Amino acid sequence: MTAEPRISTGPPTTGGAAEEAVRCDGLEYSFGATRAVDGLDLEVHPGEVFGLLGPNGAGKTTAIRAVTTLLPVPAGMVHVFGRDCAREPMAVRRLLGYVPQQLSADSGLTGRENVALFARVFDVSRRERAARVAEALAAVDLTEAADRLAGTYSGGMVRRLELAQALVSAPRLLILDEPTIGLDPIARTSVWECIAQVRAATGMTVLVTTHYMDEADQYCDRVALMHHGRIRALGTPQELKAGLSRPSDGSNGDGDRRTVTLEDVFRHYSGSGLEGHGTTTEDGGDDVRRTRRTASRVG
Repeated sequence: MTAEPRISTGPPTTGGAAEEAVRCDGLEYSFGATRAVDGLDLEVHPGEVFGLLGPNGAGKTTAIRAVTTLLPVPAGMVHVFGRDCAREPMAVRRLLGYVPQQLSADSGLTGRENVALFARVFDVSRRERAARVAEALAAVDLTEAADRLAGTYSGGMVRRLELAQALVSAPRLLILDEPTIGLDPIARTSVWECIAQVRAATGMTVLVTTHYMDEADQYCDRVALMHHGRIRALGTPQELKAGLSRPSDGSNGDGDRRTVTLEDVFRHYSGSGLEGHGTTTEDGGDDVRRTRRTASRVG
């Protein structure tokens, strides 16, 4: 990895450090007759890595889009560092860095050009732009590959490039929707090392969704398990594992003693395995089109 990144987060909002990074109060959102998020109450503390877990169709991506102002919600339901997402969407967007599920880097541009494009979208001043772009690329260990076309990058490099795009505006809150999906274990570790390094250097808050329970267990300070649009369990990975009831002899019910894992907790609260329970419109074809419009709606 590169030397410790020098990216600094933006100035604090009014109200002080006591404000939650994210606060959802009774958040609801429906796609037609399908209720994707059903009365979600959630708080993400400043500076923590918070994992939002759940099966496909649980409402995670819908909740994320509400926080990023990409979906309209009534006033008072969602706040980011004290800013109301409905009343102050532009102010909220200036606090955010967002890496969606779908790949968003332009394969016909170099890595540096991709990050510079996002610097312009996020209104990084012209005099700071080159330095910010270089810092973001260095933070994700892409300096040497910066002037190659993104189309020549591996999957892990593309994800790190998208992380650099999100970091170039020095956000206070970094939102990652399945950041390592489809990557091999080495690439997954590389992406998480970048996230951990930047977070340690800046104190940035990270809100992440993932289906990889090992990632949530290792990297998240707290996790929430979401199912059918609601939070079913909330706590540190250690608390959730310790709180999962087991037979008094410590076995798994078949006489086989083993350690409780976060995947066990996931299965317990979702009532199934890691495969989805069907999908809502949040997983449909409109997903890609919404993501492609992200840049034009931010800044």
